[in-house]
Amino acid sequence: MRLALFQPDIPQNLGAALRLGACLGVPVDVIEPCGFPLSDKGVRRAAMDYGAMADLQRHAGWAQFLAARQGAARIILFTTRGAASLHSFQFRPDDILLFGRESAGAPDEVHAAADARLVIPLAPGARSLNLTVSAAIALGEALRQTDSFPKPQPS
Repeated sequence: MRLALFQPDIPQNLGAALRLGACLGVPVDVIEPCGFPLSDKGVRRAAMDYGAMADLQRHAGWAQFLAARQGAARIILFTTRGAASLHSFQFRPDDILLFGRESAGAPDEVHAAADARLVIPLAPGARSLNLTVSAAIALGEALRQTDSFPKPQPS
């Protein structure tokens, strides 16, 4: 399982996503360019003390991300234009959960490359959730289905 962010706009969301990935043992891919300068110092600051634990892979662009995709890993795009609910989807352990920009979502070329486009059901009138909240909901469901949550350490 991997978490991928397409051209994120808000450094705090990237920091929260890195913390989410670090805490759940899930690598995070960042597809650049970002809407903010992405330096090692900036990543450490955004991720707070979880930066060292995070498994971060940076990609210079969409083509580089696609080229780095491993084996038969599916790209599962979460979008308000999703074709199915995340709860009706059968996740696999090697899936890549992809989220678009906070300001604009994902462009048509990203939609076209996705193996599935999913939506998180919201109350009537609600447009969207925060990026990292959406990622946590999606990742939680995918890890639950695949029995991939980290196993508690004996105390």
